[in-house]
Parts: sequence; C-alpha cells; structure tokens
Amino acid sequence: MRSRTKPYAPSSSTGRSISAAPRYSKYLLARDGLEVSLSSVKRTLRRNGFGRSSPWKKWHQYPPRPLPKTPGTLVEIDTVWDRVPEGRLYVYTLLDVCSRWAYALPCLAINTHHSLGFVDEARRKSPFSFQTLQSDHGSEFSKWFTKRLNERGLVHRHSRVRQPNDNAHLERFNRTLQDECLKRLSRSLKAWRTGIPLCTSTTTIPSAHI
Repeated sequence: MRSRTKPYAPSSSTGRSISAAPRYSKYLLARDGLEVSLSSVKRTLRRNGFGRSSPWKKWHQYPPRPLPKTPGTLVEIDTVWDRVPEGRLYVYTLLDVCSRWAYALPCLAINTHHSLGFVDEARRKSPFSFQTLQSDHGSEFSKWFTKRLNERGLVHRHSRVRQPNDNAHLERFNRTLQDECLKRLSRSLKAWRTGIPLCTSTTTIPSAHI
C-alpha cells in the first residue's frame, strides 16, 4: 500500500513552526538550522489556511472565441523580438484569421501604450473594422490595454494558458516573418521599418489548423 506521507515531508514540529510565523517562516527555520524547501513551506501554509489568493487579485477573462467567418471578427496580436540582449529590437504583429490580412511594425520597446498605438495604426491601415482582438498574457497586453480597447468598442480576449494553438495562425506568420524577412535585413530599426512592409505585402500566409 502506498504511503500517505512523503519521505522528505517536514515533521509536525516544523509544520507548527511554519504556521506560527507564515510570513517569515523560511527565514526563521533557516536561522534555527532547519533546512526546508520553499515548496514544503508553501504546501504547509496552504494546508493550514494561509497563502490564499488575494480577493483583490484580477484574473484574465476569456470571452467566447468567435468564429472568424468575416474579416475583423477575430484578429490575433503578438510581439516578436531578436535574441540579442543589447539594443534588442521588437516587432508588433497582427493577423486577421479570416482574410489572413497581416500588419507588422518594428519598435525599440514594447508596453501597453505602444500596444495600443499599434492597434490604432493597424485599424487605420486595415480595409475592414476589428471586432475581437486576441493576445497572449504578456505584460504589454494587460488590463490597461484591455480597458482602452473596450473604450474603442473592441473586445479583447487572452489566449488560454498552455493552449499554443489558440494563436496558431499568427505564430505561423511570425515564423515566416523571422525566417524570410528579418534574417535577410540589416539589424537596425531603420532597415526593419523599410523592409518589413515590403515583406508583409508579398508574403503568402499559410493556413494553420486550430
């Protein structure tokens, strides 16, 4: 019969010490010469009613994913970047799932304000109106970004955690952009701003199954 306790679980006295001072338990245990892993501390705290999520914590909402039957119904948005630590360059990318219309814009930094500016620019360039934008959980697509989109009459949904196929169309486009465009351009913001529009206007975006 399998044992109900783990072989390296903290003793009952150690558990009482953790529960007595939940905020400083690991420090106090180390001071007293007791070596306990951080996972054991967290597990003991949860077992005794500590460490619960804050009631003020905001979680991402997942509105229903619309079927992309018409252009603009579902538009995927993301960012890509080169792997050079110093002077890193970024590219905002956006793709309409129905029509495969895509837009990309390079920049020196990414944040919520730049994300909103990119969407506004894409809306001006697009031949159709956007309805729902879908992004990952990056900080550049946070609650502030969602609120600003809602003020513009747009719906913003996040892709599901550990579901890479949610943004499969745009992920495929990003790979094509990196392999067939960015690798052939000089690594500078000026070169990217000149070359990327030419690449995206002539690139055929392959289908991706969801």
